[in-house]
Amino acid sequence: MATGLHNLGDGLAHKRRKRVGRGIGSGHGKTSGRGHKGQLARSGGGKGPGFEGGQTPLVGRVPIRGFNNKRFALKFACVNVRDLNRFAPGSTVTPEDLKQAGILKKLGDGVKVLGEGELDRPLTVRAHRFSKAALEKIQAAGGKAEVI
Repeated sequence: MATGLHNLGDGLAHKRRKRVGRGIGSGHGKTSGRGHKGQLARSGGGKGPGFEGGQTPLVGRVPIRGFNNKRFALKFACVNVRDLNRFAPGSTVTPEDLKQAGILKKLGDGVKVLGEGELDRPLTVRAHRFSKAALEKIQAAGGKAEVI
């Protein structure tokens, strides 16, 4: 028989799953292979994978090293330039306007305008941050981008 990637079998025996709790004749009835009572017989029973028999688990024994800025990082609400097409040409768009229009739910630590989509009207957009693409598209449409 030829070998090679073009001629591979699945190589695995097809083993049926064990159907427990299906009567005494199946051999896996009544207690369904869990024994009698006790923690391991209950649903959700047993300790978690990190449990070390009452000893402080490894995660608690190993010192915390380094610093992670995630907890202190600023969380900006993002809006794309395509979403700005709802506003009237020549108008000024502020974070409050975006929230009133339902484009943003929360303002977070500020608003960042991203460059996805196209802008077909001149607008003065006031936001905390702008991506390069967003700046180019706002200016190309004859608008202005003001950093708050």
